[in-house]
Amino acid sequence: MDSRYNYIVIEGNIGAGKTTLSTRIAEEFNARLILERFADNPFLPKFYNDPAKYSFPLELSFLAARYKQLKDELVPGDLFKAFTVADYYFMKSLVFAASTLDGDEYNLYRQIFYIIYGSLPRPDIYVYLHLSPERLMKNIEKRGRNYETSITREYLLKIQDSYFTFFRQNPDNRYLIIDINEVDFVENEDDYRKITDLIFKNDYPSGMNTVIL
Repeated sequence: MDSRYNYIVIEGNIGAGKTTLSTRIAEEFNARLILERFADNPFLPKFYNDPAKYSFPLELSFLAARYKQLKDELVPGDLFKAFTVADYYFMKSLVFAASTLDGDEYNLYRQIFYIIYGSLPRPDIYVYLHLSPERLMKNIEKRGRNYETSITREYLLKIQDSYFTFFRQNPDNRYLIIDINEVDFVENEDDYRKITDLIFKNDYPSGMNTVIL
């Protein structure tokens, strides 16, 4: 397949299906796959138990880990892959920090983020999988990660708002926002094909482009 994109990012809230979709696209279209490494972050379980105490070290650890992974995996090319697809991008760090940090801590974090952000390659398109908090909560419960049991609807809404704030504040990027509340691309092949057709068979201008499936 001749992709119109060299670098695609699949983004979305917790439980939206980012990794599942990215992995399937990589397998079908012979793309290089970049998946976020988060399972070994020692601050994550502590954060969900005590957000006030562990939010700043958690966000700093994710900032460092995401930068290192993307720098290591994006810079070397791969002649045998059609394009690159990732289940997150570096801006995820700022999105989550805006939901967990306040005041001086967030302002300091934001300064550090934008210093680093400019040194990374930008995706050709950000695909954002939009789901309601209720659907997200069901998906989170289904995958059964112990440290995610304390995630609340309010927290998911804060993350969602942070994503859209970032989109509005960075309008030069190309965003494809797909509302998938009425489809199930994991269980339904037709629904999966609708999403891949949206990504690969259409041209989109910079800014937010929204489709409801």
